[in-house]
Amino acid sequence: MVKTTQTSKVHVTELVLRDGHQCHIATRMRTEDMLPICSKLDAIGFWSLEAWGGATFDACVRYLKEDPWERLKSLRKALPNSRIQMLLRGQNLLGYRHYSDDVVQAFVKKSADNGVDVFRIFDAMNDTRNLRVSIDAVKKAGKHAEGTISYTTSPVHDVAHFVGIAKELEAMGSNTIAIKDMAGLLTPQATVDLVKAMRSAVSLPIHIHSHATSGLASMNLLRALENGAVMIDTCSAAFSEGASHPTTESMIAALQGTEFDTGLNIAAVQEVSAYFREVRKKYWQFESEFSGVDTRVLINQVPGGMISNLSNQLKEQGALDRMDEVLAEIPLVRKDLGYIPLVTPTSQIVGTQAVLNVMTGKRYKSITNEVKNYFLGQYGKAPSPVNEAVKKLAIGDGVAITCRPADLLSPEMPKLSSEAERFAQSEEDVLTYAMFPDIGKTYLQERNADSLTPEVLLDKAAVNASASRFAPSEFKVTLHGETFHINLTGSGHAGQEKRPFYVSIDGIAEEVVVETLSEIEVSSGSSNGKKKAVTSKGASGRPRPSHAGHVTTSMPGTIVAVKIKVGDKVSAGDGVLVIEAMKMENEIQAASSGIVVAVHVVKGDAVTPDESLLEIQPE
Repeated sequence: MVKTTQTSKVHVTELVLRDGHQCHIATRMRTEDMLPICSKLDAIGFWSLEAWGGATFDACVRYLKEDPWERLKSLRKALPNSRIQMLLRGQNLLGYRHYSDDVVQAFVKKSADNGVDVFRIFDAMNDTRNLRVSIDAVKKAGKHAEGTISYTTSPVHDVAHFVGIAKELEAMGSNTIAIKDMAGLLTPQATVDLVKAMRSAVSLPIHIHSHATSGLASMNLLRALENGAVMIDTCSAAFSEGASHPTTESMIAALQGTEFDTGLNIAAVQEVSAYFREVRKKYWQFESEFSGVDTRVLINQVPGGMISNLSNQLKEQGALDRMDEVLAEIPLVRKDLGYIPLVTPTSQIVGTQAVLNVMTGKRYKSITNEVKNYFLGQYGKAPSPVNEAVKKLAIGDGVAITCRPADLLSPEMPKLSSEAERFAQSEEDVLTYAMFPDIGKTYLQERNADSLTPEVLLDKAAVNASASRFAPSEFKVTLHGETFHINLTGSGHAGQEKRPFYVSIDGIAEEVVVETLSEIEVSSGSSNGKKKAVTSKGASGRPRPSHAGHVTTSMPGTIVAVKIKVGDKVSAGDGVLVIEAMKMENEIQAASSGIVVAVHVVKGDAVTPDESLLEIQPE
């Protein structure tokens, strides 16, 4: 175990290398922007530096085209005097499903081998059955296991409920207990009540993690320390506050000269913040207007780590203007699902379902596979009774399991190793594939072929300089006496022979395909010598839906499974395709019965609304 020199009775965990940029720039910070400042961070004397886990693993593979294991190794080398801390989702690890025990054990061991010292282990459902194997594996590796409570509010989540969880975490062998207030729902008085009760019930040190979204977190940390907590989470100023966490420098200053003095050098932290302020400018395109202080979080409960990602995902779909509708829908979905805490992966499960409910115009018209699995008990026990009507829509007469979900899983490592044999070069590679089979496989194949291409970081000055050359992206058009509100939400690459433009017309998503003027052919049969610029097909060549037999998607995504073929007979409601959107899988169902006469997609295709994915002809 790496040891720091801090001797104060108050211990500080710095979050700038993980949770800070997850909250403000959608987890997009690259390793190359972390390493130059690590020597300064390493010398300050934080109790730990949270630098791995959470959404960073996904972002590395999906967007940055970095090996997350190499990031960990590089950080370990650059931070020789600091404890590196990671966020681990219990039986979910860093993915979005439960894994078999042997996968959990292998993942923890490799994480420890490559540099993790402190494992903050939580379960989104607060189902402690899903934490036991992770905690045991961390202890076996000789590392620090921080059992974690996902804090939320609801009619069933009271102090006694959380104290009961704390007792279970202590009995499991946790070294410390974290109260993870991922959405900023704690108030100063609720903090006092909870910390006091836990201090009376358990003997372990208590660690407070409270997002600043509601504007209360700094007060929460102070009241927690005054009532027996000894560890707090903060983030250096460049990525603090709002959806992130209280500012490290501010908390150092607030506690100086008191019995809770941290002993940390504020000037050294300010130097770190100055560096990251410059770094943050590179990622301006991922900034979200929804990552500031917003007391609505006390109702919608969207966690800090989710809000910037949700904003970015809606922006990619041209639906950012519907964020308020989604935020209003999230607590309704959460209630239907039995008041589950909102933290990965349940925050994505609830958030994606809320987006579908809003985008389709009808609640639960389309239900994600993850929601269906939730109702089947495959994530654990619901905190309270669920909405039976919604459950019926999702799984029909399906019966939920009551055991620990992983008890039903056979060992997976041999099968995963065999499947990944052609492209995996290490056990770490196999585990990357295990977390994200499709994008993980693609990443590893591209890495092996030396063809990795990270997403483009736009140059803000260049974008601003060129902005005057383009027409407005939002405007009104009056045609035949009727006015339409049009918002250009995206387009294909310039230079394409047929370039798609995605627009919203009075809130309804549409797509037009335009041929550039220099490539329009002269038609002798036309009165003006010009060819029509708008086609009835999308950029992919798929037809637009024109009758009930055309199957479409509610939101842009990637096809991950085609469950039928031409000639198959299907009934209305049968699952025909599976699409991944917003990191969740959604089964697309046949709207009518008949024979499949055309399939316009294959696995891996990117698809958008308003194009036909397959066609069913009535018998």
